[in-house]
Amino acid sequence: MFEDDFKKALEAGSLDSSKANAFFQEILLQHTHKSRHYHSYQHLESIWQQLQPVKPLIQDWPVIICAIAYHDFIYDTKSSSNEEKSAEKAVGKMLDAGFDQTRANRCYKHIIATKGHNVAEDTDTNFFTDADLSILGSDAETYKTYTANIRKEYRVFPDFMYKPGRKKVLQHFLHLPTIFKTDHFFTMYEEQARRNIKGELNSL
Repeated sequence: MFEDDFKKALEAGSLDSSKANAFFQEILLQHTHKSRHYHSYQHLESIWQQLQPVKPLIQDWPVIICAIAYHDFIYDTKSSSNEEKSAEKAVGKMLDAGFDQTRANRCYKHIIATKGHNVAEDTDTNFFTDADLSILGSDAETYKTYTANIRKEYRVFPDFMYKPGRKKVLQHFLHLPTIFKTDHFFTMYEEQARRNIKGELNSL
């Protein structure tokens, strides 16, 4: 479970179990807010599950765990700086937990990479961002639920504002040479992801 891995990662630093649990409860509280429909705790759990098959290929698993935990910590649909704020939160928490600055900075880069989902030099970043996008390659029914939940998160915006913004995001993914940067995720999800995205674009 993600919870166990998160606590283990923090306890490997300088935190005792009670403080590690307090860090986790903060994550849980943030991701179970009523405004979270897709970017919920289940999303964190899903990324963790998606990464299990490639875990042996990941260089620094505890840093990836922290990236999962904090990459959507700040999620304000009216803001364009969620990734930066979330990444800064992650760095602060990691330093508090006893991670060194180099590893905290690596986590920062993982999280910032979710802004554009472009190919990174760090293979850990590519695995992380691919797992974050794995929902795009889900079956049609799951994808439909995902798009409905995203729309709920942006319910403050009327359709005439939401649809152009959503189209821009989807077209960005279609224009990438590949949506998924790693062989593992490309093989599993690329074809279905492009099919899903094209279908959603046609419905907007």
